[in-house]
Amino acid sequence: MITILQIETSIQYCSAAVSRNGETLNFKIAAGQNLHAGSLTLFIDEVMSQSGLKYADLDAVAVSKGPGSYTGLRIGVSTAKGLCYALDKPLIAVDTLKMMAAGFLKAHPEHNDLVCPMIDARRLEVYTALYSPLGDELNPVSARIIDENSYAAELRASKITFIGDGAAKCEPILANSNATFLADNFNTASNMSDIAFQRFQANAFEDVAYFEPFYLKDFMITVSKKKPF
Repeated sequence: MITILQIETSIQYCSAAVSRNGETLNFKIAAGQNLHAGSLTLFIDEVMSQSGLKYADLDAVAVSKGPGSYTGLRIGVSTAKGLCYALDKPLIAVDTLKMMAAGFLKAHPEHNDLVCPMIDARRLEVYTALYSPLGDELNPVSARIIDENSYAAELRASKITFIGDGAAKCEPILANSNATFLADNFNTASNMSDIAFQRFQANAFEDVAYFEPFYLKDFMITVSKKKPF
């Protein structure tokens, strides 16, 4: 029986889950500004307690690796690495967009069309990828500025369901009879259970010392325009 602690902090939602052999036992999720730093470890303690587990009972720790919020990913990965160091457990990294697609497909087993998860990257840019109804990656993860020509060829050939916090802002631009937009949140640690278990079975572990989140874009520091006193 493989027991994995799972952490997801790529957007404004903060969540933790415990899974066993790919099935979620318990999870906790909440949304809010600057929530991750103060709540993540509390959420982890809560799902561990609800599952009747001690930290020594874990076989691995899985974390959503990105893309997503720089600060959120940093907190999630730092917490996961700290637990792995302290417990001497392996680290599993799960692609955030693949996790979103997997969560959607599990919730909609009848779905036979393409799935396009989108994470808001500000303005008209999103982090996105395209997946088949079986969860296979068709277009690789990218940072993409959305305009009226985006996905035009794909939407002529297939129906696409757009999901994630980046999908809503793109709906007016991508309006098409073959396009469906869902407001449901699929950025949750409970949606990485299958993938984390598969990666554990394949011994697909990260180097805890050197692993970094997948930011996709360089972190941009803005300089205040206020004059110093």
